[in-house]
Order: sequence, then structure tokens, then C-alpha cells
Amino acid sequence: MLRSLIAATLLVAPLAASAQEAPDLTPAQQFLHDRVAYLASDELRGREAGTPDFDRAADYVVSQMESIGLEPGGTQGWFQPVPLITFSPGETSVSFTRGNRKTELESGAEVLGLASAVDEERSVSGKMVFVGFGIDDSEAGIDDYEGLDVEGKVVAMLFGVPKDAPEEVGQRWGGLADKVETAMAHGASAVVIIESGQLRARLPFSVVSQYISRGRTTLDLGAEAAGAEPLAMLSQEAATKLFAGSGIEFADVLEAEMAGKPVPHGALGVTLAAHVTTTMNRFTSKNVIGKLKGSDPELAGQYLVVSAHLDHVGVGSPNDEGDTIYNGAMDNAIGVATVLSMAKRFTEAGEAPRRSILFVALTAEEKGLLGSRYMADHWPVGDGEMLVGDLNFDMPILTFPLTHIVALGEEHSSLGPAVHIAAEEVGMGVIPDPFPEENFFVRSDHYSFVTAGIPAISIDSGPSPDGTGTDAIQHFLKNDYHKPSDEIGLINWESAAKFALLSYTFVRNVANADERPAWNPGNEYGVRYDGYGADREPEGEAETAE
Repeated sequence: MLRSLIAATLLVAPLAASAQEAPDLTPAQQFLHDRVAYLASDELRGREAGTPDFDRAADYVVSQMESIGLEPGGTQGWFQPVPLITFSPGETSVSFTRGNRKTELESGAEVLGLASAVDEERSVSGKMVFVGFGIDDSEAGIDDYEGLDVEGKVVAMLFGVPKDAPEEVGQRWGGLADKVETAMAHGASAVVIIESGQLRARLPFSVVSQYISRGRTTLDLGAEAAGAEPLAMLSQEAATKLFAGSGIEFADVLEAEMAGKPVPHGALGVTLAAHVTTTMNRFTSKNVIGKLKGSDPELAGQYLVVSAHLDHVGVGSPNDEGDTIYNGAMDNAIGVATVLSMAKRFTEAGEAPRRSILFVALTAEEKGLLGSRYMADHWPVGDGEMLVGDLNFDMPILTFPLTHIVALGEEHSSLGPAVHIAAEEVGMGVIPDPFPEENFFVRSDHYSFVTAGIPAISIDSGPSPDGTGTDAIQHFLKNDYHKPSDEIGLINWESAAKFALLSYTFVRNVANADERPAWNPGNEYGVRYDGYGADREPEGEAETAE
């Protein structure tokens, strides 16, 4: 009864917002408009994961899924609870000893303790070895550990990747997790990160310190938590002291790094002693999941995930007009509205797709793709069931007349050709990622499914081949992305409806295809994460072998 009362209230909630002055809209455009109007309203205060504002948005999405005719697809009705933890640095004490001389590093100015999501206190003592960027990648021909003995030692490594490294190296090694896990796999007892020249060129150490001190949020998995965590980060000034007398001058390391040359590495001849504490706060958010059961007995156990993140960044610093609410109309209320519009088209079609579909409004994307990571690893697959693909919709920039879209990850799986077919059906085009330097492929929720071995793709708006739309996209990224100005008035509703139609056509085609989504033969992500289809031989090679 309570759920019905909440649903009835929320179903009419967007009416007040949509009653505001708006241009004449088609029914498809109006559907999108009304849902964005509520999700991006000041009432929901930016929908930050873990807040009552997000919970109200989640209840609203449930009301919409119920009215559309979906079934609950979560672990607790419509919801999949997602355990989260916010952790921030506490006290930090770091020193190193060379011979009989002990050097204390100044916390905050020379060294930053890096908070742990698992341990409230960490103490480490050990000899130190510098491993350059800490990359061990046979495919790229890089082995920073060659000739080094790091067993039981504290490994120090530069932040980031080598200058002018290939894009695939940046994608694989740009974050800390893989580098730290690699160090531990080589036997390291702990990892210390060193401020690189490239990082200093972008951000002074004082700004990095401010960022780190804010704390981070991740999944609260307790003993299940995988991977290792870095202990601390040293400034270049601290590194200069650390390297002095080791036979490696840190100035030479920086010079080689900035010149794009191999950096010198080796044992540092010092013993590090460190004690780092963490302050923790645990809480729960939730993914919202609606299910549409497939009609083909042979394929209904194959579930497609159709996802968009519901959360945004909440309330923050005021803009020039004093607005503190980061409404997130484009990021990503329009994505959620698009997912709901697809569900509505499916239920109104009168015939269910062959495969089953989970329509998902994800939490905590803005905190690090956390809701999608939890779903990819913890959605309760039953007997004969499996997740076979994720089709993600995140922040399409729809401020201009849309003619083309971008499919992030199209080159990796059979989902790529399916996008092109759908675009052609609705009279649109697909262009390559126009901003590869932004590394968008690893920055949205579909990537959580990629790392679970599941073929995945994220659909975004794109400029036309003649450049139309490029200025509009760059203007949004510069002036409105993660700012209070990301409001409903920016959206071109004709473009929004075209994007939603293409999205539905794409999902429908994949859901009804004879073959499930598959990684391309030999694809690096499919191979690394043991994904379906990656171990196949390319067709030409198979025919030759015969």
C-alpha cells in the first residue's frame, strides 16, 4: 500500500515541472521532457548517491517502471542495494633511513597518506626499489621490473604512464589499481607513488593534496575487496631527498620522463618507515532494476543490461548567479529518460523481445562507476541465466541538431556493427570518437561490464562529419559539465527524440538477434577478461586453416 501511495504521488510529480513554459513537443519528446524535468529539478538537489535526494529519484524511477509495465529485477524488489564506503586520509607519518641518517617527510607538503578502503591503520617498513612507471605489459613491450628484485620491498613508481605512450597503454595503466596489483604480484610489500613531471605540469602538488584530502568513495566489500592499495604519494621535492645518494638522480628521472625516454630505475639504498591511518564512513545506495522477460525459450535466459546512471554530483560551490544545485539534466537525467522511453516502446509493442532485458538506473557512477561494478559482479544470475551484454547511455550532449552518434567501444565486439545497422535504419550516422584523448571508453558504466568479460558499449551523441556540433559539444564540456548550468533548458528535444529512437532500435535489434553479443576474435579486452567470443579465430584465418 505504501509503495502504491508513493508511486501515485511520484507519477504526477513531473506534471508541475512540465507545466513550465515549453515549446510544442511531440508525444515522444514530451515523454522525455517530463522525466528530465523532474529528475533534473531543484527538488532533487543533484541526486548525489547516498543522499535522500537520490533515494527520491530512485523511487520516482520505480514508479515509472511500474507504470510502464516492467517487473522488479533487483535483489530486493526493484532495488539492488549497493554497499559503499567513504574513506579519507587520517594521520600520516613517513620517514626513510640511509645508513645512520633518518629523514622525516612533512605530511601534506612532501608526502600525502593515501586512504584505504579496507584498513583503518597501515604500518610498513622495508627497503625501497624504484621501478619507473611500474608497468609490466608484454603486449606493449614494456617491463619496468626487468632485472629488479622487489620481493618483500617497498616499490616506488611514477604517477601515470610514459609521455607519448600508445593509447592502449594509457587505457590499461593510466590508473593506479593495475599498477599496484602488478607490484604486489611481483612480491612488493607496499607501493609509494611519486609525483611525475607530467602531473606537476597539470596540477601543483598543493592541489593534488587538496583533492586527496577530500576522500573518496568505493564499494564496501570487506574481506571480499580485491586488489591492493598504494600507501602514500611523494612530492618531487621529497623524491629528490629520497634518491640522493642512491646512484640515481631524481632530476635525471624527470628529464628522461619529459623527453619520452626510458627512466633510470633500481634499488634506492634506503629503508622506508610509514604509518598511515584512514577515516571511514559506511552507507548504502541502490541500483534500480526493471525486468522485461524475453519471449524465446532458447534465449530468454540471456539478459541484456540497458543502463544509464541516475546519480549526479549533488550540491556544490555556487556559480556567478549563486546557484549551488548541480541539476545534471544532460548528465544523466536525459540518459535515464531515454532508458525509460525504450522500456515504454518495448511494452507498447505488444510482443516481448526474444532475449530478456534489464532496464537499469545505476547509482554512484560519479563516485567511480560503483553501482555498475557492483551489478556486474553481484547481480544474482539464476540457473540457465547470464548477462550477455551492456548497452549504456551516458550524457549524450543534445544541445544541437543531431545527425550522428558515437559508439564508445564499437571496435571491440559485435555490438559495433549492430550500432551502425540501427543508425542506418533511422537515418543517422556513426562517427569515430572525436575526443580520444578524453579516454571516454573507460570512464562510463559500460566499462564495469567490460572488466567482467561482458561485451559492452556506450552510446553518445556526436558531431556530423563536417564538424557541425563540435563547437556545441566542446562548449558544454567547458561551460556546463558538472556545473549548475547543466539544466533542462539546454536540451534540443528533437535531437533527444532522435537519440531515443536510435537507442531503442539498437537495443531491439540486439535483443532479437540470432547470436548473442560477442567479443571480436582476439580482442584485447575479451582476452584479458575471459569474455565470450574472444578465443575464436578470425573468419579468414579459420577458412585458411581448413
